[in-house]
Amino acid sequence: MFATLGAPERRRLTARRRSRVAEPEPPPAPVLTGRATVIDVARPLTSEEAAVTWLRAAGEPELDEALSTLNRALHAFRVVSADPYLYPVARRQAIVARIGYGAGEQVADGLWTAARELIAVGGVGSMGATGRAGRIGSRRSRLLAPQARLAAVLGAREPALACEELVLRARLDLDHARPREAALQLLVALDAALAELAADAQVEALTDRIAELRDQREPVAGAAQSALTGALGEPEREVVRFTVGRLEAALRARALAHA
Repeated sequence: MFATLGAPERRRLTARRRSRVAEPEPPPAPVLTGRATVIDVARPLTSEEAAVTWLRAAGEPELDEALSTLNRALHAFRVVSADPYLYPVARRQAIVARIGYGAGEQVADGLWTAARELIAVGGVGSMGATGRAGRIGSRRSRLLAPQARLAAVLGAREPALACEELVLRARLDLDHARPREAALQLLVALDAALAELAADAQVEALTDRIAELRDQREPVAGAAQSALTGALGEPEREVVRFTVGRLEAALRARALAHA
């Protein structure tokens, strides 16, 4: 169930677009906030005690399942609406994530009897008590490397490769249980990578990785051919998973070679 919250309605202009003079220091414009409620009807809670016990133990795994359901719905809507700009939602994009239980009438309206707010932990900002100095250094290097490359790409000092975008699409399909689409996308990404990496200025540093990717070309082509006619078997899915990972590793190695 989807709902729009938190901002006044902005009426759609039915005629031509209009503009107005902007203030020198305008206040932040109100924005729409979306709320998605995912209801698990396959595992109903049979009593208040069972619900309390479930909520006490529930957490990120249950949220991951809900996000997977939400993203399947978004993907279906993207396809049927032919909207290329509609993308999946990642955990880190959620302003607030709550998990709870309630009666049918409540959850149908996005409400609950009891709920907990899940606070995202880990990632760049998390740190344990041990190994503090080393983790700060590695965290800083992870942050600075993409920033330096971003500056190089935006400044036209280094090109962004077509295969980098293509393998991202294959990874997205793979992570969202769309192996047929991933196989078809990967074949194009792999062909682009073999051509682009072979022409790269740091090709000597990538020789072994290019050879590894070239060895995967025939199995990937076989998986893509199977994807044209039906579902992939587990061996073909493993080919896709493995090759996506090796292509991502090769692109990371290229980025390090250029740093």
